[in-house]
Amino acid sequence: MKRTLFSIISSLVLLAALTACGSNVKLADVPVEDKSASTKQADGAAGAASRSVAPVQIDGSDVSGAGPANTAKIIYFDFNSYVVKPEFQSTIEAHAKYLTANKSRKMAIEGHTDERGGREYNLALGQKRSEAVRRALGLLGVADAQVEAVSFGKEKPVASGADEDSMAKNRRAEINYR
Repeated sequence: MKRTLFSIISSLVLLAALTACGSNVKLADVPVEDKSASTKQADGAAGAASRSVAPVQIDGSDVSGAGPANTAKIIYFDFNSYVVKPEFQSTIEAHAKYLTANKSRKMAIEGHTDERGGREYNLALGQKRSEAVRRALGLLGVADAQVEAVSFGKEKPVASGADEDSMAKNRRAEINYR
């Protein structure tokens, strides 16, 4: 009788511990604006003007393995957000153009957060940030096999300090070619 009671109590304690460790953070709800060719506007000139891409050298002369020349590799995010800001759309488009022209190239997108929040929350937010960039690249024609999205949460800050400027530098997604 004691053994059965102990087994039931142990099972309940284990169930309670596993429930407490659970997360209700949704990773599948990453908002990304679809700018693919399937959403062409009726007036082609207005649509083309809104999707202009900064010139990028994509002639295969990239021997360093660093990706497109003169293109930023960091996308910054607002506090507690994983929405890609409009000012980084041209950066994403340049990397998408490079990857679609170089099908053998692969990249890792590393999501990072500032120091605020718990470890689990920041890992989930960093993953959402890297997934938002990955999905934006996918909408521009990049194959899923070329891109890996990972999160480091708050574990790898680039700026130390508790001021807003330091924290803003840590809320980022970094693009690294392999």
